[in-house]
Amino acid sequence: MTETAGLLVAIVFLLAYIAVVVGVFAGAWKMYGKAGQPGWGAIVPFYNMYLLCRICGRPGWWFVLALLPVVNLVIGIILVIDLSRSFGRGFGTTVGLLLLSPVFVPILGFGRAQYKGPAAAM
Repeated sequence: MTETAGLLVAIVFLLAYIAVVVGVFAGAWKMYGKAGQPGWGAIVPFYNMYLLCRICGRPGWWFVLALLPVVNLVIGIILVIDLSRSFGRGFGTTVGLLLLSPVFVPILGFGRAQYKGPAAAM
């Protein structure tokens, strides 16, 4: 009986995890589409970071910096700040993207936020 209960709990957690991943991918797809980039690019490793740099107005080669330990933390924070500004959002969205990105990425993608242009270029 305990093995069956454990298996059931594992299946429920797996299904919840898959639902979160699909939600984040769908939200990122829509967010990239709002920014005029190919939505499918949001699910391609490395290319998604390159596109994110372009959405935020940063040089495309910045995605290489995201591969370097410690530097990637700084680059990631800068990109999140630029991303929220690019969609006309403020400090609250920036903090949300930093701490709860699986919730805030779909909010940017499916919500009323409109892409205002690359924040770093302004």
